[in-house]
Amino acid sequence: MERLVLVHGSVVGGRATWTAQRPLADEFELVVVDRPGFPPNPPVDRVDFEADAQLVAGLLEPGDHLVGHSYGGVVALLAAASRPEAIASLTVIEPPATRVAVGIPVVDDFADAGRLLYASGSADDPEIFLRRFLNAVGSELEPPRPLPPELEQGARALAVERGPWEAEIPLDALGAGTFPKLVVSGAHHPAFDAICDVLERELDAERLVLPGFGHAVQRHPEFNERLADFVRRSHAAERRDA
Repeated sequence: MERLVLVHGSVVGGRATWTAQRPLADEFELVVVDRPGFPPNPPVDRVDFEADAQLVAGLLEPGDHLVGHSYGGVVALLAAASRPEAIASLTVIEPPATRVAVGIPVVDDFADAGRLLYASGSADDPEIFLRRFLNAVGSELEPPRPLPPELEQGARALAVERGPWEAEIPLDALGAGTFPKLVVSGAHHPAFDAICDVLERELDAERLVLPGFGHAVQRHPEFNERLADFVRRSHAAERRDA
């Protein structure tokens, strides 16, 4: 059975991020990663995409299909670059990897807004910080008041994340990898669209656009079948090349 290694983004852990993917367990083994600092793991003082990429890379087994959402997409890109021989395919969903698209005004503005948000004093109030963050990334999540404990922990982890605008994505190394790549966006935010367009071009990746679900593109009713089809084709190509 093919393994799908699923890496969540900010705010919520793996189980909450990938709820809609549970039906894929009928065909694939789902390896749902919970990054350090996010429930059910204990809180941490610092969240860093490079450290999380090393963690994910260490979990990979030959033939894995790596899937990352948002900040987890940045983590997945770095993990794939460090162990290209271990994966059969890579899928990223709206990674905020702004450095791949430096010079595109909407992306530069998006990165600048992120820096200002993280520099603001609102980071001391997890609920205010979370709501401002969700608005910035185009998420449709409406947090309850007061925040339940798991969501408050996720908001505090979000506030100590290393900004993804600092991530240097090794496009040449990823592009040289023979594994298929899929880049997914939701047509709701011009910065994410621009980043995904660059990744599509630089990585010679397949591109999938599923509108209507904001930043949570993995919740689109077509996502599972489109991902499964990509994984099946990637697996078949790997067997032919073996």
